[in-house]
Amino acid sequence: MSPFKDRVIEIITKIPYGKVVSYGQVALYVGLPRAARQVGWVLNQSEGRINIPWWRVINREGIITIAGTKYNDKMLQKKLLEAEGIEVNEDLKVDMAKYRFVPDEKFLREAQLSGKYLQTVIEKYSISN
Repeated sequence: MSPFKDRVIEIITKIPYGKVVSYGQVALYVGLPRAARQVGWVLNQSEGRINIPWWRVINREGIITIAGTKYNDKMLQKKLLEAEGIEVNEDLKVDMAKYRFVPDEKFLREAQLSGKYLQTVIEKYSISN
């Protein structure tokens, strides 16, 4: 596996039950803030091969947007999110303000982000210890 793919999988496996993140958030926590599409690609390529909670990753507006594949589709993602207590409306939208995972500084430090980048993320999102 590539270092990027490994990091994406590592971050996604740490998203807590009952919480969601956007593709862009995962890219941010990996250290490549403009790589949201690549996060989606990693999830697509990992499908059926690696056991990760892929359903916890949705778009930045809180909408389930996967196109559907051999194994997964929007309705399965909705079902898996609802099984975790996450409300998904009929338009396949999740309230990001309520369910978004906001990591603490410890989580970000464990992600091994560079000092300056880490400080920028902490300040941008007002993350506390």
